[in-house]
Amino acid sequence: MTEPVRLRPRRPCPICNKASQQKYHPFCSARCAQVDLNRWLGGNYAIPAQDDEPGEDDSGSA
Repeated sequence: MTEPVRLRPRRPCPICNKASQQKYHPFCSARCAQVDLNRWLGGNYAIPAQDDEPGEDDSGSA
């Protein structure tokens, strides 16, 4: 059987750095995929945001 054509270069699993598997891409196993999902749902991954300055609120300028 021939090897499938890969459109992206192989990268290691972002959780444990083992070789990723196509079935669980980009992870190496279902366990690492679940660890990542748990981190998302637990709020460990967050995009930092800055609060607006008090003088920048447009709601009272009508």
